[in-house]
Amino acid sequence: MAGRLNIWRWVVLGLAALYFLVPLAASVIFTVDVPGEGVTFDAYTQIVSADGFTSSLVLSLELAAATIAVVLLLMVPAMVALRLGAPRLRPVVEVICSLPLVVPPIAFVAGIATVLKWGPDYLSRTPLFETFVAIQNPSFPFVLVLAYVVMALPFVYRALDSGLRAIDVKTLVEAARSCGAGWPQALVQAVLPNLRGALLNASFLTLALVLGEFTVAQLLGFQPFAVWIYSVGGSNAQLSVAVSVLSLVVTWALLLTLAGVGGRDKTAKSRG
Repeated sequence: MAGRLNIWRWVVLGLAALYFLVPLAASVIFTVDVPGEGVTFDAYTQIVSADGFTSSLVLSLELAAATIAVVLLLMVPAMVALRLGAPRLRPVVEVICSLPLVVPPIAFVAGIATVLKWGPDYLSRTPLFETFVAIQNPSFPFVLVLAYVVMALPFVYRALDSGLRAIDVKTLVEAARSCGAGWPQALVQAVLPNLRGALLNASFLTLALVLGEFTVAQLLGFQPFAVWIYSVGGSNAQLSVAVSVLSLVVTWALLLTLAGVGGRDKTAKSRG
């Protein structure tokens, strides 16, 4: 029985590897095989010098950093407070945080666009009008940060919930409080170090979401990295696919790095 399970396990892993690696290999071949020229890596060497590459990538990284900061500042204290003071509300919070998975992105961005169009008409004589203009600044559209925070809630909630389930939050907070620490200090010095893996998971998932998100940014008229890749594809398909392959490889590298960091943390804790 054990031998059969091992065989099926390898079969499933092999099929999964083919499912992911065959399209990736086809994409790489498409970018390096130029008819009439043979194998060339011009598509990859042109990436850095391509018009709009640096600005779109920097914008996406800035949006990702802001989104990670906002969603963690919002969710970590809320999750800890939920764990300590109101555990019965956990199903309610879980449902609320899972709603972005149910709402289609096209409906979500349609609602955002409606609000943004409504604001100038009814708030033009109030101080909020400047706020509506500021959050739509093309150099840093904070409205995308707000949208990405909502879209990242399901992933961040799951990551933090798993981390909090693995530790005794109440004991850690009570120990820190008994040593004279205030609530913010207890959270920062006692709870957060034990949530390092969960925080890394939540940050990585949010980063991957922001770098790959297309619908909201495109329909709102902004051009972060994913939208730039799409726009380049109309004039230079090989360059667009090369950038997609490179971004996928970078994402995998970040995932492996995260797995390595998490493994070292577990090893250190087990030795301690």
